Amino acid sequence: MMGYSVLMTVYKGDSPVYFRRSLSSMIGQTVPSDDIVVVEDGPIPESLRCVIRDFKEQGYPINTIELPQNVGLGLALNRGLAQCKHDLVARMDADDVSLPQRCERLLAVFHTDPTLDVVGSPVLEFQGSETSITGVRDVPKTNEDIHRFARRRDPFNHPAVMYKKESVLRCGPYGDYRKNQDTDLWIKMLSQGCRGANTEEPLLLFRFDESTLGKRKNWQNTKSLIGIRHAAYKMGFSSFTDWLVVAAVQLGMYALPAGFQKAVYSMLRKREV
Repeated sequence: MMGYSVLMTVYKGDSPVYFRRSLSSMIGQTVPSDDIVVVEDGPIPESLRCVIRDFKEQGYPINTIELPQNVGLGLALNRGLAQCKHDLVARMDADDVSLPQRCERLLAVFHTDPTLDVVGSPVLEFQGSETSITGVRDVPKTNEDIHRFARRRDPFNHPAVMYKKESVLRCGPYGDYRKNQDTDLWIKMLSQGCRGANTEEPLLLFRFDESTLGKRKNWQNTKSLIGIRHAAYKMGFSSFTDWLVVAAVQLGMYALPAGFQKAVYSMLRKREV
């Protein structure tokens, strides 16, 4: 198997319990990494530092990067990506859980088709217990379907991807956005000819609680996404109709009651790609 790095960020608002579980799920991979890069996005409390210290004292290969102030996810990931020692990099969020075989499966896809730049998977959404699965966030599987799907929606689940560092740095990197950094990155990469794939099987448990939808139902998120999609239209990646549909949906989700947003979200989770 090829070597790979793991790229994570943590900031002061993250849960130490969730962070410990997330980090342990990457350490416990069937094909483990020898390079786990954790970016501290601004000062973090002792409870989070303790998690990192515990794993380091057990001898796990964790490389921490301490940023003096919070710069946001996109810029923090850029700082960490520059320090990853392998070209293949597995993303991970500080509150999700990777299934043990996740990285082994993704590495196998890259081994089968070395021309790929990004490989991801569907994710299982859960609330509370990891066995309480509430939905599946499916994604298109082939490169052709990914390019088509990306004109209106994200074709990858960001916390579940593995990508080539060289491709991200060449076509990206992450933009200076507080929200939707992944949407911007996928558009930039795909518009420049990068190739992607997703596995059939879900490889990550995505933590979905009552606050998840609330974080998306705010003006900053809405404005950011509409702006990113408008830039995609201007560069010719998507059509004016694509942008108009995205803008209408996002404005509707922002303006209408939370119950409507939840109903639409549930419908999309059941929809076949």
